[in-house]
Amino acid sequence: MRIGELAERAGTTTRALRYYESRGLLPARRAVNGYRTYDEDDLRLLRQIRTLQDFGFDLEETRPFVDCLRAGHPAGDSCPASLAVYRRKLDELDGLIGQLAAVRAQVGAQLALAEAARAAEAPAPRCQFGGTTE
Repeated sequence: MRIGELAERAGTTTRALRYYESRGLLPARRAVNGYRTYDEDDLRLLRQIRTLQDFGFDLEETRPFVDCLRAGHPAGDSCPASLAVYRRKLDELDGLIGQLAAVRAQVGAQLALAEAARAAEAPAPRCQFGGTTE
């Protein structure tokens, strides 16, 4: 298939595909007429890259998964290098979750203080116009 068809089937742009090619993640095969050509294996590589990026992996973190698929493994995450990337990502996510939990606790404490201060204030007088209350 040509680059436009691959982009359409993968839900991405031809520009992204050219970029992945320049980074060595997609092969740079050309037909005799000079057009880029791709096959179903390339679509599978691209889907792996896109899925990982949707999970928050940066492009370079996808390389071990692509290499694993290219090595003939049916799943790109069954090689030792892919497993190592998963472990690093989980450690990173655990750290972020810890940071977010700390920030949430601080915001919750600040909200409680603000609500207590508001409750301690005297109620504001109601506005009256022309002798009637609203």
